[in-house]
Amino acid sequence: MSDVVDVPVGDTGEDGPRRRRVAPYVVAGVALALVGLFVILLTADPSRDETARSPLLGNLAPDVRAVNEDGSTFVLSHRKGSWVVLNFFTHDCVPCVREHPELIDFVAQQEALGVAGAEFYSIVRDSTRDEVDAFFAERGGEWPIVYDTDYEFVNGFGVAQVPETWIIDPNGFVRRRFIGQVTAAGLSGTIQAMRDGAP
Repeated sequence: MSDVVDVPVGDTGEDGPRRRRVAPYVVAGVALALVGLFVILLTADPSRDETARSPLLGNLAPDVRAVNEDGSTFVLSHRKGSWVVLNFFTHDCVPCVREHPELIDFVAQQEALGVAGAEFYSIVRDSTRDEVDAFFAERGGEWPIVYDTDYEFVNGFGVAQVPETWIIDPNGFVRRRFIGQVTAAGLSGTIQAMRDGAP
């Protein structure tokens, strides 16, 4: 005859009560993590300038070339002597559309500086000339457009997503990389600080 042991209802043995004591802490931890994630998402500012590291920073810019709007060849190394800003974009990129008014303001600020102003170029990837023409016709802006049809710029600078903006100094060295949307104030302030000797 075997012994019969009564087990209280809801108790599966020694681990049951222990599991019930830990569960509320696990649930609370997950809830706190979710709240933290929501706070980060709600307070993130998509318009602030995000700098990013790159092995190109502090080194000579890649000697890349692409096609100008008029069909001539654009050679980046020929732009030495000026501050150069390269903005990679496509016509259907939502952040590119959002930052476009800022780029118009930035170009106007630099033109007001005369020969001391930075040169600004849009580097187009994966958009046709007709699509880019329609983009600018609808939103305004006048500056040189460079078509990176052979992906020399994209590969040379390691651009994975757009928009992405790079600043190159008059000696041809890469000084800054911004991933995501930029602002006119952020770009102008960064360039002015570097003109004044900031690293």
